Amino acid sequence: MIIEVQDTTTSQVAKEMNRLREAGGVVALGRVLTLIISTSPDHAEEAILAANLASREHPCRIIVLAAGDAAAPTRLDAEIRVGGDAGASDVVILHGSGSNAEESESLIGALLLPDAPIVVWWPHSAPEIPADSALGRIAHRRITDTATSPSPRRALMHLRQTYRAGDTDLSWTRLTGWRIQLAAILDGLDPAEILSVTVDGAEDSPSTMLLAAWLTRCLGVPVTMAHSKAGQGMRSVRLRRQQGDVVLSRPAGDVASLYQQGQPIQHISLPRRSDQDCLAEELRRLDPDEVFGDVVVNGLPLTDLKAVLPSDR
Repeated sequence: MIIEVQDTTTSQVAKEMNRLREAGGVVALGRVLTLIISTSPDHAEEAILAANLASREHPCRIIVLAAGDAAAPTRLDAEIRVGGDAGASDVVILHGSGSNAEESESLIGALLLPDAPIVVWWPHSAPEIPADSALGRIAHRRITDTATSPSPRRALMHLRQTYRAGDTDLSWTRLTGWRIQLAAILDGLDPAEILSVTVDGAEDSPSTMLLAAWLTRCLGVPVTMAHSKAGQGMRSVRLRRQQGDVVLSRPAGDVASLYQQGQPIQHISLPRRSDQDCLAEELRRLDPDEVFGDVVVNGLPLTDLKAVLPSDR
């Protein structure tokens, strides 16, 4: 069910949602958190789809700020989605213009669930300092995505400079499968035998840079970055040893191959992760991701990022 409310206020929207709940129970109780999505109208539906799918694991209230023209007259239109149109959530989409086109706590205050954690997700353009923004200050977790930046390296370096506990980035979450497999491989090796590492990934992939930074931090050996064509994501990691290299490679598809000298090739499921998969993972934890913070703050400065596109340096 989709209900549109024109030229309104968030207080009136909240009253309408309460009316719907009392009338038919379609705006469900038992939500575990409030997810605020700040995006543009052009990207709103894509973000809502990912959030709806993630909400099947984490029932929540989704508030979407689809900011319009700040130069237009001040106005607020809303769209309430419940039932099958909202997954396991209730969704409120706020289309603001004028002064309502800017993020503000007062704009969404009446819609927040009482005593529930707040997570803010910026699928594309994030504030200069997420933790100091109007929404970031009230959030337990703040999710950005440097992969949507035109300059991923600059975005990562800026994220490092502005990092606060509670910040995270979907470029890191996309690496979960890779980090699990590599951790299992490293458990069977003597770290002292690893001489160097090569990480091969797409030239536009901040995940490649973060994985290189993670390995630099974990192993304390030289990590070289190679890059492939844009859009291909992570492709391979090579651990160089005198006893023979160990290579985890996923050139295409969702199956990776593990090559170790003297052993048969192993085929490992390593699917590419969708935004809804990454978002669902981030909603599982509301405490700061200390490993991510360490990689961003301490690992990136130790990592050689020279393989990044010259135009992005």
